[in-house]
Amino acid sequence: MTNQSAGGPPEPRWLSDEEQGVWRAYLHATTLLEDHLDRQLQRDAGMPHVYYGLLVHLSQAPRHRLRMTELAQDAKITRSRLSHAVARLEKNGWVRREECPSDKRGQLAVLTDEGYEMLKRSAPGHVAAVRAAIFDRLAPEQVAQLGDICRTIQAGLQPEGGDLPWTR
Repeated sequence: MTNQSAGGPPEPRWLSDEEQGVWRAYLHATTLLEDHLDRQLQRDAGMPHVYYGLLVHLSQAPRHRLRMTELAQDAKITRSRLSHAVARLEKNGWVRREECPSDKRGQLAVLTDEGYEMLKRSAPGHVAAVRAAIFDRLAPEQVAQLGDICRTIQAGLQPEGGDLPWTR
């Protein structure tokens, strides 16, 4: 008799040996990839990968500025972590904060000219690291499959109106 039929919680759906192997490979690959990219950016640009990502988001935004809440959502980081990161980027002269003209409680993060130049200098090394770590190792059909898999996982974990860290 399972717990479910006895009125208890359902039995866990344990991973099969194959699923367990895939799960561990995924964890190892993502941990190694993040470390690889972080070390490359620290070495070449003096910043962690998450800071680089913030500069990229700002560089792609209209007039190189985003509301802090939107930047947190785009970067998938908590507002407190974003605030700390933006403070460090401000200290480097790469980002500045401005009051939001439409909402006096809100703030904008703005990419400075110095930040844009740092991004331009560090982008070639970063894209080379990404290419070597992922795309040069995969066949074109594997790249397409990886994209489909990642989008499927993302859609399942980011439902509309979900309770996500960057919305708190």
